[in-house]
Amino acid sequence: MSNSISNSTIKRLQEIFNKDNVLTDEAERWPYGYDNSRKHALPDAVVFAKTHEQIKQLVELCHNKNIPIVARGRGSGTTGATVPLKAGIVLSLEKMNRIIEIDSDNRMAIVEPGVTNQALQDAAGKLGFFWPPDPTSAAFCTIGGNLAYNSAGPRAVKYGTPRENILGLTAITGTGKEIVTGTSTTKGVVGFDLTRLIVGSEGTLAIITQATLKLTPLAESKRVLQVIYQDIHAAAKAVSRIMAQPFTPSALEFIDGNAINMIRDYSQANLPDNAGAMLMIEVDGPASALDDGVSAIHKAATNDGLLSITEAKSQQAIEDLWATRKALSPALRKVAPKKINEDVVVPVSHIPQLIDGLDLLSKKYKIKIVNFGHAGNGNIHVNLLVDPDDPLQAKNSEHCLDEVFAMVLRLNGTLSGEHGVGIEKRDFVDREITPNSLEIMRDIKQVFDPNGILNPDKMFPMQ
Repeated sequence: MSNSISNSTIKRLQEIFNKDNVLTDEAERWPYGYDNSRKHALPDAVVFAKTHEQIKQLVELCHNKNIPIVARGRGSGTTGATVPLKAGIVLSLEKMNRIIEIDSDNRMAIVEPGVTNQALQDAAGKLGFFWPPDPTSAAFCTIGGNLAYNSAGPRAVKYGTPRENILGLTAITGTGKEIVTGTSTTKGVVGFDLTRLIVGSEGTLAIITQATLKLTPLAESKRVLQVIYQDIHAAAKAVSRIMAQPFTPSALEFIDGNAINMIRDYSQANLPDNAGAMLMIEVDGPASALDDGVSAIHKAATNDGLLSITEAKSQQAIEDLWATRKALSPALRKVAPKKINEDVVVPVSHIPQLIDGLDLLSKKYKIKIVNFGHAGNGNIHVNLLVDPDDPLQAKNSEHCLDEVFAMVLRLNGTLSGEHGVGIEKRDFVDREITPNSLEIMRDIKQVFDPNGILNPDKMFPMQ
């Protein structure tokens, strides 16, 4: 593939998008080579699409000229999936931000990919609905990005990921072919499930131009419990008990002892000195049922090692309890602004083994590791607090991560729950996916994108 674009191609881009929506100056292109992984590669041009037809024409042009395209929302991803490794064109979808329709009668929304998660939540909320995926970056990240990564958030434990909350897509393949997938109904088995194949594919198969999403009615009421344990084993046992009883929480967040100590140092949270783990448990549903639900969760959360349970019943009390959890990210940024964050997943019963193993790796490599995440589905965010500008720490972090991933797979886990693969985990994928499965994946990529122009050098291990 070419790493430069001809003047005639630039002229054609300006015809498709108008001059104001084509960036060619290096200083203007530079920011679009980054995402939240902090990795960078300079694109040859940046274009801002406003219509489906513009994207179709762009892909046809790039397919014919073998020019790479990287589709991008707002760059909030953490794995380098939108870094243009082979230069080419970054296609920004941030201006395709229309909520086309919210159909209350059929509980669905039709949106363009540049709509932010929060904008959709606000619009749906006015009509009594919400879209379940709720990444931490909801105020900034786009629906297109959520779909590309299959990004979920705390509510996935009860309501599922984007794959469970989408009905259909309109997209452009790597040859410029328009495809419409899925249905406008919650049931449908005609043909292969291309919708959920494209979701999570990080823009390597097709570029999403419109999505039909499944909405859920807002719960009438919600309550929050903050539960403190003396160690991770007690907390993990409680998680298993909570997930085994019929009343599924709408969020079940986990914070380890290292994270608790950090919160204590950087917030006003009142936490016991001997706290070894904390759960934040949210339940939602009809107000008349929540007393029984909270009682069931309270009973399941009570075991040996329990130190305290704090329940919030008012909105202010809920916000106060969540403030403890939200204090963690700012604290991490202060301590290690260049931390490494990996979002591995293990079966819930294996969380204690994972945390114990991470403690051993922390001592072995002299790297502080802080863990938190979505305990209800075993999705733990492993944060290595290193200085990548220090050659020794950088080398140690590479070896440490290698062992982290190996341990996760030994525990029957997976290398990513919601952050995706991108560059960061690309070269580890063949440890999890068998050779035959990888071969089929490559064949599928070839059908969708025969010239390999869509987000090249992502998802698959380098050959």
